[in-house]
Amino acid sequence: MRLERLSPTCLKYSTIANPQRDKLRYINPVETRPEVKKAALQKEKTEITPQQIQNIKTRLSQNKRVRRTLPLRGRLHIDRQLPFLSVYRRPHDRPDPSTNRLIRGEASYLLTSSRKKIQKSISSLVSEIVETLAAEFGAFLIVELWSGKAHLGAEQSGESAGKPGFKIFIRGKNYPKATLHKLEIELKKIRIQKQVPTVEIFRNSRINPPGLIPLIRPQAAKKNKCYLIGLEVTPIYQNPETGEEYPLIFRALQRALSLALRRTYFEFTLEKTPHRPGHYHALGRRAMVKAVREIDRRLAELNDAFEFLLLVTPVNSEKAWSRFKQRKYEEAPQFQYRPVGFDPDDLKRRLFEIPIERIEDPTLAHLFNRVRLDMEKRICMIQDRGTRSFLYGSLGVYGGIEDKLLDQANEVLRAIPARSRERSGYGYVSAEGFAAEAEKELLLYKQKYPELDSKISIRSDVTGLLVSRGNLYISDKFKVSGSRVKALLQHEVGTHILTYYNGQAQPFRQLNTGLPNYFELQEGLAVLSEYLVGGFGKPRLRLLAARVYATKLCIEGATFVEIFRKLHYDLKFEAKNAFVTTLRVCRGGGLTKDAVYFRGLVKVLNYLKRDGDLELLLVGKISFEHIPMVRELLWRKVLRRPPLRPSYLDDPESISRLEKVRQGIGIMGLVRR
Repeated sequence: MRLERLSPTCLKYSTIANPQRDKLRYINPVETRPEVKKAALQKEKTEITPQQIQNIKTRLSQNKRVRRTLPLRGRLHIDRQLPFLSVYRRPHDRPDPSTNRLIRGEASYLLTSSRKKIQKSISSLVSEIVETLAAEFGAFLIVELWSGKAHLGAEQSGESAGKPGFKIFIRGKNYPKATLHKLEIELKKIRIQKQVPTVEIFRNSRINPPGLIPLIRPQAAKKNKCYLIGLEVTPIYQNPETGEEYPLIFRALQRALSLALRRTYFEFTLEKTPHRPGHYHALGRRAMVKAVREIDRRLAELNDAFEFLLLVTPVNSEKAWSRFKQRKYEEAPQFQYRPVGFDPDDLKRRLFEIPIERIEDPTLAHLFNRVRLDMEKRICMIQDRGTRSFLYGSLGVYGGIEDKLLDQANEVLRAIPARSRERSGYGYVSAEGFAAEAEKELLLYKQKYPELDSKISIRSDVTGLLVSRGNLYISDKFKVSGSRVKALLQHEVGTHILTYYNGQAQPFRQLNTGLPNYFELQEGLAVLSEYLVGGFGKPRLRLLAARVYATKLCIEGATFVEIFRKLHYDLKFEAKNAFVTTLRVCRGGGLTKDAVYFRGLVKVLNYLKRDGDLELLLVGKISFEHIPMVRELLWRKVLRRPPLRPSYLDDPESISRLEKVRQGIGIMGLVRR
């Protein structure tokens, strides 16, 4: 082990956790003293050299990304040629630890110090940036942001804070009026803890923080049609007494302010330049730093450490059915599950060691935070498998049964008689026969996307059909009517496997492993595909409605036997079907996932009725909640259009059915002939 000596005296050891190995380093306590810090600061470079400025200018003129560390803990990030720049000058006479991060997610930003010794070179840098980019766009906008004085709008405690506030500063008569109006409107839309912000505009005033000179000389600004706007933010995200950050408030404000600025820059681009981006998100950040890729990789690796659905699915379902039938449906079956091959506590520890706070982009930070919380909930569910606590965890992951959803399900159960049957004359297909058809379907997709490497397995430890990590598992007892084969192929292969590999083609593995609550959209889309290929009948819709009904009974505390009897005797489902449905909602201790088929279908129908983009739902394993974020990331070119599309989208009959859905035929309209 190599030791690097930092000082000949006053040395002590510190063990630093490292995923690969533990490193032993020396720490010099003297270097933490205030006088040493001050001396080090005086020795630090406080000017940006002309050569550095020229290099930055050259890269901008070539439309290359600029990401530079500047003196006094400064940072310049310009994604590509853009007609705007967000600026923050860190105050040197008071602590302000969080405000700089409000703009670190922007596509073009400058962070620097307010110290006088660097202002001249900062002014030179900004002038060259403006001159270079104004030549491309015909105009340029600088928004300089700083924090104002903290104030308490009400008595505070915990995560609560005062009223959000913004002050806009402009100077002179020649300012972009539409842009200013847009900024005012967007800031007024911001809501933090349901509080409406105050927004004030100060005309003919300073456009820079108190005590600082403007970023660019008036003559240079006029020459390049450069407009400056000052924006003071009330620091409600900091404790006014201690300076401690309120993380939840900060994240909410950062995301909201980022959208407000992006819409403002979009308005400026339309108002003052000939450039015409298709959407305000197109002006967002594209380049992803190494930290994002590393965090994404670590989250995906932990998610791959366990297969949730397999771990909560009984391995003895057929034996349990035989015993249940022998006991005349009077004794609840005893289910057996796969052993858990990991330490849940260790997995959670590693999960929360991932430094998601290092992600600058507020959209991605929010997305990855949600992924981590969802994963933790599923790990806890595995720990609670076989107990009532499992059900409470399931409610947190998959949701419960809303009254409106239960009413819709009961309406279907009343409208469709128990004697409804699938179309006859097609015979039955065995597990081997279905596997052969699935192989054919996979070959079609593999021709378009050679990276597709899905496996098909016939096993005795699964019930029906199951797709996990892009692989199809088929029960060795599986048998299905020939009229349903095409529908199930599109459900399992054309939706679940297809979106798995579409997600794999994205730069983030989270779209491959699945964003939080993705099951709802996935299953709704999968069931819709059954209708689009003409394989969705009344018995199928009735079964999905029964799953909602059974899930509600489980949540209310009904036993396995009680749920089975309701399905078999009251709703007249065949005994084996009633058993399988009851097993699905009772497994693990109560899994509310099965209600998402019906709920997801209702939501997909409403989405398409509002002219939603169907292919957007195929970009990966996403949820309804994340559709706006996925759309944003597509506009920003962070995500790519999916390489695979379902084969039914090339079928005229399927397109005709899709048009009926867009016209709003409703859920019962799916089974009307």
